[in-house]
Amino acid sequence: MYKKYLVFISSSLEDLKSERREIIRIVSELGAIPMTLDAFDINQEKDRKIIRKVIAECDYFLNITAHKCGEAAGKSYGPEIEYSHAVKAGLPVLALIIDEKARWKDTKKEKDSSAVKALDAFKDKLKAHSYDTWTTMGDLKQKAQGLLIREMNLSPRRGWVPSNMAVEPSVANELCRLLEENAVLKNQILMGEGHIERKAREQIKHVLKLMALNRVSLGFYYLDGQNWENPKPFRLLRLFRLLAPELNTPKTAMEISHFLGNILNPDLERSVRKEYPVPSNTIKKIMADLTILKLAKCVGKAALTKDREAWELTEYGKETYTAYRIRHMYTKISNNNSSTKP
Repeated sequence: MYKKYLVFISSSLEDLKSERREIIRIVSELGAIPMTLDAFDINQEKDRKIIRKVIAECDYFLNITAHKCGEAAGKSYGPEIEYSHAVKAGLPVLALIIDEKARWKDTKKEKDSSAVKALDAFKDKLKAHSYDTWTTMGDLKQKAQGLLIREMNLSPRRGWVPSNMAVEPSVANELCRLLEENAVLKNQILMGEGHIERKAREQIKHVLKLMALNRVSLGFYYLDGQNWENPKPFRLLRLFRLLAPELNTPKTAMEISHFLGNILNPDLERSVRKEYPVPSNTIKKIMADLTILKLAKCVGKAALTKDREAWELTEYGKETYTAYRIRHMYTKISNNNSSTKP
């Protein structure tokens, strides 16, 4: 059934105008509906009721945080109040928190010590959910897209359905009956195919372990440089984790090199060059390894000339990435629970 997800976008306003505009565009490009309530005053009771109602009707809550708390509302701040409404409504919370190493104007940072302390406490709350850090506008857009795609795949929500596509009661009743019947048949099948699923899980576990044990050395070519610099080994598993969301659509070696060069650049004071900031032969080796593991495949791409290649994730690659993310999330929950014990 055709449906669109409603994504509530929360952040401080004055310091993140450009970032909010790009996030709204990303959400729209993903076929979802961005929800913002910039015209409403968090200090007005009637406006707070509307904000609370709109958030509860959304499917996902996406917060962008830099170095400002946002509009003050009593002893709290606007973004934190919106976050509390989202948690109470049971929405999946996604957060994009600026990296401490990111370049940022001092005029767009909190100066008051109490505000800084409140902002740090709010960031700690956000880190209890699915989050990532960002350094630049381009990095923010990539991370936002990755978080949204991942969450929409792992936690599909009710969404919004046009009224002309709503299901009639009689059809809904028949559908429920068929679903119950299907559930019984599925359980019978699963009892006979359980060993196949266990074998598949073991295979994915083996592939993840294999990638964790293998490392690839990446060098970086800077705009002001004359040769490859800062060679650093990276686990193949980490490279796969970074590339998986990007490879939902075909990417060329140059596009992959540009992405990894900017994401993994160890020297944030220097900018990497635009074309192949990471060696092309290394990129092709990485993609060859992922292809051998059946996680990626070489495909044609209409916009490319015949002598160039592009890669995208296979269905098995998507399953492996999903399994990795689920295991990673369970690990984070376990670690958080352990850290809170007396």
